[in-house]
Amino acid sequence: MVQDGKILIGMGEKPAYLLGSMANRHGIIAGASGTGKTTTLKVLAESFSMLGVPVFLCDVKGDLAATCKCGEPTDSIRKRLGKMGFSEFSLTDFPVEFWDVYGEGGHPLRITISDMGPLLLSRLLGLTDAQEGILNIAFRVADDNGLLMIDLKDLKSMLKYVSDNRAELLGAYGNVTAQSVGAIQRKLLSLEDQGAHKLFGEPAIEIKDWMRTAQAGRGVINMLDCRKLFLNPDLYAAFLLWLMSSLFETMPEAGDCDKPKLVIFFDEAHLLFKDGNKELNDKIERAVKLIRSKGIGLYFVTQNPSDLPDAVLAQLSNRIQHALRAYTPSEQKYLRAAAGAFRANPSFDTQEVLTQLGTGEAVISCLDEKGIPSIAEKATIMPPQSRFGVLDEQERQRMIQSSPLYGIYESEVDR
Repeated sequence: MVQDGKILIGMGEKPAYLLGSMANRHGIIAGASGTGKTTTLKVLAESFSMLGVPVFLCDVKGDLAATCKCGEPTDSIRKRLGKMGFSEFSLTDFPVEFWDVYGEGGHPLRITISDMGPLLLSRLLGLTDAQEGILNIAFRVADDNGLLMIDLKDLKSMLKYVSDNRAELLGAYGNVTAQSVGAIQRKLLSLEDQGAHKLFGEPAIEIKDWMRTAQAGRGVINMLDCRKLFLNPDLYAAFLLWLMSSLFETMPEAGDCDKPKLVIFFDEAHLLFKDGNKELNDKIERAVKLIRSKGIGLYFVTQNPSDLPDAVLAQLSNRIQHALRAYTPSEQKYLRAAAGAFRANPSFDTQEVLTQLGTGEAVISCLDEKGIPSIAEKATIMPPQSRFGVLDEQERQRMIQSSPLYGIYESEVDR
């Protein structure tokens, strides 16, 4: 909800606001399963849209799709608003664009093999160091010969080429073994079986199509349907990492903005860092640190802040922490760390409150006008203004086909 040009996240003893000018300083929404993280994500996405900021988010369970429909005045909403002291609250719908790697629940979303690059592709395939080295050779040979690798067929052809010509390539590029090339080819076949071939191809997504506004100047909420994609978490994570990297490399410098140019929500964010690859983690950390100067705000959604590397966590200035469970010694350690990340409120013990929060409640701290973290506030999260829940599949298809982007990405081009 937007109030006086600020995002009203929740209400406690004081209202908890997120300022548009500080929204590109990134943030985190954390909490145990079932504590209300998805509702908070939805409320923030709606609010950014009302500020005219385009949003990209992942709909893992399919329960965010109805954001395109006006909310309904349910008893739970009335009860929550009464508790918060609100007598006036508007329900509305929001402009939503649906996307899907598999082309079923949204416009097909494709990128090229060259765009993905060898580092992310190696993680996706789970390659050894030796195999990653050969993949790098394949990309380098392609670059040196002006060959754009678009889909998996191109990559397999390039791998066959470096294997067949390994003697000639040895001096300039290094050793290539047929065994390692064969292992990569087998992993590519496995990736195809999981449907990954649909991600790689043309027409490739144009980032500008995610940065649109619609009626009344509201930012379009681009929603990636992940119900099927999330069954392959490595592919899910690789795509999100590509997205962050691509924005960092292609967006121009924006300096200080009164609001972000685009806000991205990374749901199930722990998957981005799960393999502990130092080179890849360094690349992510560098992007998180520098991408805010491009006007991009990143918001990580996860169960526990400890799921993220410390270097990334330190860049997340706007914090919304739902309830945490702390039964084991390791959980209690993480609880202390989560509580310690907030600026202390003398009226309550943050660590104790974090274990007692109910569903839809959170401890919130965001940056003020001077960029200083606010004192932690215990607050009840605002209810969404749009409808919550799944969208009828026929209605989803009607929304897709009535989109101004319909027809641009629907038909694959194989050149």
